[in-house]
Amino acid sequence: MHIDGQCHGGNIAFALAWPDASPDIPARACDCTFCVKHGGVWTSNPNARLRISVQDPTAVSTYEFGTKTAQFHVCSRCGVVPVASCRLDGRLYAVVNVNTFVDVDPSLLRGFSASFGGEGLGTRLARRARNWIADVEFGTHGA
Repeated sequence: MHIDGQCHGGNIAFALAWPDASPDIPARACDCTFCVKHGGVWTSNPNARLRISVQDPTAVSTYEFGTKTAQFHVCSRCGVVPVASCRLDGRLYAVVNVNTFVDVDPSLLRGFSASFGGEGLGTRLARRARNWIADVEFGTHGA
């Protein structure tokens, strides 16, 4: 299944190739203060492929907090956070915010809450390596 997503103005956009064998899309509503304040409801599939394009890199900031092991890609124009990424052992992993999906049937989303506050650093990074999208590319397409 092909899924497009983007921030409100389209500066940060993505194309997600979701494995057809897994039509249900988990939608994790993280309970950390950043995700709550930004409407972060994340999904990933280790067998998915993600291509992220940025029209104007000067209008994107990255935000790190807590363990500073994940970068939240924030559009400076609209304030939306469509993607979070993490580099582990030289490989880029990512999750996408389901609230930034374009024309996806909401009945495919399987929402649940998630809390990672008590998770140790090693456990957190191992979970990301196991569950986050591992085929990730960022590209810039002229402003």
